[in-house]
Amino acid sequence: MNEFKIKPEYSITDEQSLRGLFEATHTLAILKCQDTLGGHAQEFIRRSPFLCIGTQNLDGKADVSPRGDPVGFVKILDERTLAIPDRPGNNRLDTLVNIIANPSVGLLFIIPGFDDTLRVNGQATLVNDPELLKSMSVNDRAPKLAIVVKVSEVFMHCAKAFRRSHLWSPDHFQDRTEMPSLVKIILDETTGAPSNKDEMRKIDDDLEEDYRRTLY
Repeated sequence: MNEFKIKPEYSITDEQSLRGLFEATHTLAILKCQDTLGGHAQEFIRRSPFLCIGTQNLDGKADVSPRGDPVGFVKILDERTLAIPDRPGNNRLDTLVNIIANPSVGLLFIIPGFDDTLRVNGQATLVNDPELLKSMSVNDRAPKLAIVVKVSEVFMHCAKAFRRSHLWSPDHFQDRTEMPSLVKIILDETTGAPSNKDEMRKIDDDLEEDYRRTLY
């Protein structure tokens, strides 16, 4: 595949040029942005089992990480403070290292079956307060730390992206077996996957066992 190169004359590099391509936003889109968690936002968060958290390091390198747990896993500590448990992962710690360098975060809360989403922006701190962590235990296992977010912006996001993607429609679900397993993809792109199908199946089974043992 040949490298794609952007033609300079078609690159949008300033806000005035950008806004010139679009109609002005309507008043409600501006007014909907709040600086505290209102009743509806709190109810949305209590129903949500999944969010994505966006972070950046000091050099502006961006990262987005998924976080999921039973419904209501994000604790609402007050109308401007949230706590997100950090569950066992691959220990790359991309999100956590970024927060230490640059505390600004963006959260996108998702509820299965809902086309609209909730966006929350704020400043994050890594916290290992034992009392807080114990309150976030699952299967008697507390997280090692929590991401505590001081909220600065809260607003609902419209349903267009989810409706365009048909994300929740079973008619548009894809067959996972049409692509290799997670481990095979990683091995293909790094050290190489075994050609023996039984050996590869054993590696896949080991990952499933690891999921079972280390989910919490």
